[in-house]
Amino acid sequence: MAGIVDELKDSFRSGDMLTRLIYINVGVFLLVNIIMVFGFFANSDWSIVSWFTVPAAPGRLILQPWGLITYMFLHEGFFHLLFNMVWLYFGGKIFLEYLNPKKLLSVYLLGGLAGAALYILAYNLFPVFANELAYSQALGASAAVLAILIAIATFVPDYTVRLFLIGTVKLKHIAIFSVVLDLLSIPQGNAGGHIAHLGGALFGFLYARQLQKGSNLAVGFEKLLDRFFSLFKPKPKMRTAYKAKTRTEQEFHERKASEKATLDKILDKISASGYDSLTKAEKEFLFKMNND
Repeated sequence: MAGIVDELKDSFRSGDMLTRLIYINVGVFLLVNIIMVFGFFANSDWSIVSWFTVPAAPGRLILQPWGLITYMFLHEGFFHLLFNMVWLYFGGKIFLEYLNPKKLLSVYLLGGLAGAALYILAYNLFPVFANELAYSQALGASAAVLAILIAIATFVPDYTVRLFLIGTVKLKHIAIFSVVLDLLSIPQGNAGGHIAHLGGALFGFLYARQLQKGSNLAVGFEKLLDRFFSLFKPKPKMRTAYKAKTRTEQEFHERKASEKATLDKILDKISASGYDSLTKAEKEFLFKMNND
């Protein structure tokens, strides 16, 4: 058992951000269900799920604000988890072909927050939810996962994939189908979940559109994440170093302006003709800029 645990730890540490997100979701699912098993044998309700969901009622939300983050790592059952992890892997792998792991984490978390925000807003705004407001709560990674899928489908809409029994499909068509399906499913049940999905999808779309224009909606959030993760990094030993002579401020700004102009041209070309129309040099430049 110790060997298996060590292997999992090593896999988590050496894995990319997509692997880590999947591990966290699976780990939380196992932990919650193990606690429920102990509760069953003790003839007691030890379920802790409700403490980590996001409630729609403002009064309950104030008492558990952490639910805005924790809800997007919880799942109701195995198939709920499996479906979300398959979609996360599918969308995340394509996402990481063009954008860096930091952006993947930012879109996951901010997409989840956007889904929670739209869910809470809808349940407090529309009278149809008045009878459910007091006890309604949301959980699941779907809003965060859909944010990633819609973001990359917006960024490279003509990217093609082969689906079993369907054939070759463009990513933008998968994204449109997913959004329309959620929209039409709202009156059929689990309205809060479908509304949250749409909130995540909306963030993913806006994020990618701004990225194509050379603006990163999540830049402030990414800096916050950097500060947070730096708290857990060991501090390097102090040593004497001699800095090389830096460029002048004017040269720096000129280089940045030139890079931005080149990036704008490439993003315009992607919007007009798709990613596959780029030259090898343009693809290499885009990859370098997204990983700086």
